[in-house]
Amino acid sequence: MASPLSTERLAGSSARHPWIVVLIWIAVLAVTGLFAAGNLADSVSTDITFSNDPDSTVGYEMIDEAGLSDEASIGETIVIHSRTGATVDDPAFEERATQTVSDVRELMAEWRAAAGLEPEPALTPGTTPEVINYYELRQFNLPEVEALVSEDRQTMIVPVALLPSFIDQVEIGDLLEALEARSDDDFDVVTAGTLSINERYSLIAEEDLIQGELIGLPMALIVLVLVFGALLAPVLPILLAVFSIGIALGIVTLVGRVIDLNLFIQNMVTMLGLAVGIDYALFVVERYREERLAGHSRQRAIERAGATSSKAVVFSGTTVILALAGVILIPTNIFQSLGLGAVIVVVVAVLANLTLLPAVLSILGDRINWPRRRRAQGFDPNHSTEQQAYTGFWGGITRRVMARPVVSAIASIAFLGMLAIPLVDLETGFVGPASMPESDVRTAYDLLLTEFSAGLLSPVEIVIQGEREAIEPELANLIGMIDDSGRFNPLTEQPVWSDDNRTMVLSTTLTVAGDTEEAYDTVRWLRNEALPATVEQAGADTWVTGDPAFNLDFITMVEDFTPPVFIFVLSLSFMLLLLAFRSIVVPVTAIVMNLLSVGAAYGLMVLVFQKGFLADTLGLTQTPMIESWIPIFLFCILFGLSMDYHVFLLSRIREHYDITSRNRESVAVGLRATAKIITGAALIMVFVFAAFATGRMVMLQQIGFGLAVAVFFDATVVRSVLVPSIMTIIGDRNWYLPRWLGWLPDLRIEGEREVAAVADD
Repeated sequence: MASPLSTERLAGSSARHPWIVVLIWIAVLAVTGLFAAGNLADSVSTDITFSNDPDSTVGYEMIDEAGLSDEASIGETIVIHSRTGATVDDPAFEERATQTVSDVRELMAEWRAAAGLEPEPALTPGTTPEVINYYELRQFNLPEVEALVSEDRQTMIVPVALLPSFIDQVEIGDLLEALEARSDDDFDVVTAGTLSINERYSLIAEEDLIQGELIGLPMALIVLVLVFGALLAPVLPILLAVFSIGIALGIVTLVGRVIDLNLFIQNMVTMLGLAVGIDYALFVVERYREERLAGHSRQRAIERAGATSSKAVVFSGTTVILALAGVILIPTNIFQSLGLGAVIVVVVAVLANLTLLPAVLSILGDRINWPRRRRAQGFDPNHSTEQQAYTGFWGGITRRVMARPVVSAIASIAFLGMLAIPLVDLETGFVGPASMPESDVRTAYDLLLTEFSAGLLSPVEIVIQGEREAIEPELANLIGMIDDSGRFNPLTEQPVWSDDNRTMVLSTTLTVAGDTEEAYDTVRWLRNEALPATVEQAGADTWVTGDPAFNLDFITMVEDFTPPVFIFVLSLSFMLLLLAFRSIVVPVTAIVMNLLSVGAAYGLMVLVFQKGFLADTLGLTQTPMIESWIPIFLFCILFGLSMDYHVFLLSRIREHYDITSRNRESVAVGLRATAKIITGAALIMVFVFAAFATGRMVMLQQIGFGLAVAVFFDATVVRSVLVPSIMTIIGDRNWYLPRWLGWLPDLRIEGEREVAAVADD
């Protein structure tokens, strides 16, 4: 008899009380969905934060503790560019700039007032206004004022300092609208900065999310109709996906009130929720239909599906969750957000498949086969002979592969290995605004890059703590090294000391964009050479912070955590498969096969995104690098997802092997029994991931493309060629378990054989 907590008993209980279960799920969806609809935007942000203490984070903390936060303001750089060739010396240009500055100052006054602050003091010599106007400052005959104008004098910048004292009141959308109103055919009036870039990223991410859903759902529905050969059955997996996503987003909204969550968690929940929610339901529904054809009653067929496919869903979902636990351990909110979002939606999808799906199946019964009613037949596909297993399209492929297993294995390994070759040229980093989709903010960034320095957007903050009297002589040497290095723009701000003269902040900007390797080299030069050779000689503690330093610390952290995360995921996968199939051979071969498909996906990502091969044809954006966090994240999620197909396939092979003890026949029967359903499930995942790759955000393109490619190879080359060829070569040794491991628990995913008479209910 099944355990009270077994998937079989849970499915059976849900089927006996279907309306109660359905109403509970509807109530939960209504509550969580409404909560997410009204509060999700406030629970996520575009910020990337650390939960450990890298140099850049400590530097920010030192600035805040010293009361110098207003010296590390969040900057926006407004760019005014003449399209007609007018220069800053023309009255029309001056009028446009003056109007723009007036608009911005009016907004700043509103934000100051909302924060309970006095208006900004009047401009006087020696002061730095919050909105720097070239035409005002040149009356003081300051030489550095010309740095606000491009060499051809057709472009001018207006630096804006948004101080922490009123940053919570800033509505960056109002600023973007005000500047848009000043743009026309004669002038571009645009801005780029932390807030404006994040605002555009948020808008584009939301649009990409909607587009991915609009493309992915219809494609998934078409595949489901083809797989099921019915019109009602495909609705069930879609229904499960909708419930999983809606409830998961509600949970994410609640969690976001407690911890910092990155904006892209909602994209991950939707993308993965569609993929696994539909796939898991697909396996269970098809097993239910198979059990009905085998002659079981409706109730018993639901229980049998729960005892087999639902159990495999639990195992597969657990594998995904534990694989992503490695991502969550990385101390930054973008990994933790993406991993947590994936874990939440997988948990909800698994629970829905264990309870909601059996309840709906109990209500609909064989009506899911509409418009044609399939009558039960006393036929169990797992009793097919090896010869019968070789019939049909997939059976023919299996027969040819198993006839020449060595050749098939070598050919498929060589193919995947060839695709992985570009991986040696993998470059990781932050793609940055240079690869943003076209927008007003992207226009501003491009103008800064061509006419000034994109480094203006990413100042470097040098924080020095110690005795001022001892530090100041060495500080002059440090400033001299900075000026002589050629790495920085001329210093426009003097060092600022705290009231107790113990902490100092020196702000400077780079001559290159803050997300380039040259910028990271400059940060390393400051930390490893310039500061130790100067102020640290006077006993000072130093930190280098700002966006370039933050980016470098993030990339370094990812590099440091990659080996232990890889080891964690691989070890965990080995142990789970060892327990599931009581074999040490199956885990080893599965891991090697998965590594091959992941390697091929990485190689194609480099080929398409970095090298631009077919990028334009596929509608993808060529970039100089892959986002630094994507490879390790893809590795974890792909290892979890790839186990889905492996678990479902191997469980059917093992199910037949336990009856016949014939390895070759079991492989053929398992492949034949799962071919259509696994192919359909893989196609759904490929279409869903590819749909999200059609968006404009480069990082989502890279994630969607990488996932789609890896799943495609895993469900075709690996499942159709490598699995049968390798398992044929190894033979009965596939199921070898040393005697000294005999104490391991027998999870028995595949369930036990049960034969039934024909039932008509």
